[in-house]
Amino acid sequence: MRKDLDMSADEMYWRIRIFDSLSYPSVIISPDKTLVGANKKFYETFNLSFKEIFGKKCYHTFLYKDTPCKSDQCTISKVIKDKKSHRFTVKHHYRWEERVFSPVFDENGDVAYVIGSMRDITRTKSLESQLHGAKEFISRVIYSSASAIVAADRQGNINLMNSVAKELFGDYNGGEGKIKHTEQLYRPGKAKEIMRMLRDEKIGGKGKLLIPRINIVNASGEEIEVEMSAAIIYDEKGNESATMAIYNDLKDKIRVETELKLTQEQLAQSEKMASMGQLAAGVAHEINNPLTGVLFYASLLLERDDIDKSMRQDLGCILEDANRCREIVKSLLVYSRSAGTLKEIVQLNEILEQSLTLIRDQKKFRNIEVKKNLSEDMMLINADTNKLNQALINLVINAADAMDGTGTITLTTYKNKVQKKVFLEVRDTGKGILYKDLSKIFDPFFTTKEVGKSTGLGLSIVYGIIEEHGAKISVKKTGSKGTTFIVEFPMYVASEKIPFLCNS
Repeated sequence: MRKDLDMSADEMYWRIRIFDSLSYPSVIISPDKTLVGANKKFYETFNLSFKEIFGKKCYHTFLYKDTPCKSDQCTISKVIKDKKSHRFTVKHHYRWEERVFSPVFDENGDVAYVIGSMRDITRTKSLESQLHGAKEFISRVIYSSASAIVAADRQGNINLMNSVAKELFGDYNGGEGKIKHTEQLYRPGKAKEIMRMLRDEKIGGKGKLLIPRINIVNASGEEIEVEMSAAIIYDEKGNESATMAIYNDLKDKIRVETELKLTQEQLAQSEKMASMGQLAAGVAHEINNPLTGVLFYASLLLERDDIDKSMRQDLGCILEDANRCREIVKSLLVYSRSAGTLKEIVQLNEILEQSLTLIRDQKKFRNIEVKKNLSEDMMLINADTNKLNQALINLVINAADAMDGTGTITLTTYKNKVQKKVFLEVRDTGKGILYKDLSKIFDPFFTTKEVGKSTGLGLSIVYGIIEEHGAKISVKKTGSKGTTFIVEFPMYVASEKIPFLCNS
């Protein structure tokens, strides 16, 4: 009997030693929630003695209150009921604790005591908070990026698409994305080709790839040209774990490039027009002198009485063709701006009405209806009446020629006070202008008519006169139902002058 008692004493001794050697503060709690003991670490941590905790209830020590917890909220009750461990986390001032309560069974398998351990997890919580903050920051960076970002796993299943990517690929379907796999982002077979390129060190850096221009496919099947930067994501062992790609829509860049190209073409056209103007002026002056001589001597010959009838007819043809050449020379001089300019403040509608009455070739307009939608506002511009008449007449005749003598010409005027501009539109119902000819219609001597039917100077003269007035002319619209030319004149605005007053 004494031997059994000694063994029980030895067993109790090493069990206490084990309990004291636990690295976490721990206490023993009876089923009635009374503290019956604690280990050495507990006394050291909380600076308490056995007398200060013995007999106290657990809610005094752990929850710092005088009333017990409700049974459904009490962890001790849950341990006794479930006969298994329960844990929870609590924050006390600036410290975080993880508290674990486990059952201690008697020889019948009932819970005789509950052992509670407290672990300081303040540093762990701090690291978790930092990690969470870092993840939140990275997430905000990704989702606030102006570029489309897509990430996928090794099998190509898409795990992440930021809002710009969803907008670019049109990936909206009541919150459920239509696009699930990277192969849906490209033409068939393109995704695998990109992966081969990513793994090819000869093309770029290992696992990195920049493609300046590539077509992607959105959820509607539409192809969009983008700039793409792709990369393979590796784990700590250097194994492929995921892929990601950044896309930038090139729509705006392409638009700017197109506008720049158009501007360069317009600049080249302006330089060509300026060169042609100088050439036209030189040619006109060189031709004008001998042409005057031809007209003079042909006129003298017609005045002679000894010229027979057949010769007089020939001389008449010479004079007719020479006069025609002289008109062409005059047109060249107008186009080259060599002629003088006398500008005055005029009403555009009045100039337009005057121009229509000056059209002599009435046969051309026999089957053409001319409609006028003229603004009732004052349409004041600073212009040379004679030159502007010539330009407007050429525009109207050009419209008539485009309709082969049958159709409707509509003349419309209006102004924009904000832009300080006066507008004239000349619309015909002809066959329209071919796209390939649009860039050449204002070139001198360019014509689509048969040889001898046109000098090709009509629209080039119009262009020269309009530019001379600080205005612009362009094709507003053209197609199978007709063409509309639009002319933009600077609106004349009278300067406000304050009269000078003095005392006499």
